[in-house]
Amino acid sequence: MAQPQKKAAEMTRDELTAYIDYSILKPQFTTAEVVELAHTGIGYKCATLCINPWAMDVVAPLVKDTGVGMCVVADFPFGQGTAADKEMLARAYVARGDIEDIDFVINYGLLREGKWQQAAEEIKPAVAVCREAGVVTKIILETDALDRAQIEGGVEAVIAAGGDFVKTSTGFYTGGPTVGAAREVMEHIIEVTDGRAKIKASGNVRDQAHFFDLIDMGIDRIAVGYRSVPTVLGE
Repeated sequence: MAQPQKKAAEMTRDELTAYIDYSILKPQFTTAEVVELAHTGIGYKCATLCINPWAMDVVAPLVKDTGVGMCVVADFPFGQGTAADKEMLARAYVARGDIEDIDFVINYGLLREGKWQQAAEEIKPAVAVCREAGVVTKIILETDALDRAQIEGGVEAVIAAGGDFVKTSTGFYTGGPTVGAAREVMEHIIEVTDGRAKIKASGNVRDQAHFFDLIDMGIDRIAVGYRSVPTVLGE
């Protein structure tokens, strides 16, 4: 995590959108809806379009030569696959040669039990596959399901597994309060991570003040839902 060289309020539109993973993850989306939203995200020049695996073949030709990457989610949204499952998905996705990022969900039930090492071992083979292929890994903790100590253990699990990013949320958790990338959550993750991994804020980033605050805090990437992008950009 690196502090930005200028405040978010002073950044150009393109500088701001370079922080955004444009989220197109609702399971009810049709092909036509994915295509329409992909074109919108490309028009914004977002860092990536974050998509479900079935949409890779749809989105790949759209992002080609645009400078916008393709981020696919894996073992999403529950993180309940085995280490072998996660590794298999990683191998299948990186073999395409057109994926920039993969966002994996860690087994956050194990984090709630305090089994940090077991959680790390479950994602480590997949992370290794991605690292060898030059694909960025973002590991989702589902922080809304965790207390502070469990978040700390989750951060340590991500770092032990070699993940590039610690990410907060899937956006699909329904088991309790959903605060997502609230300031206090992000401050805690920044403190625990201590520069050992990058950080992606995800969940409830819906207004410009929050978006700007995350950038000014030094957050490296921010998931913003397709409906919220115009709002966070002040349009």
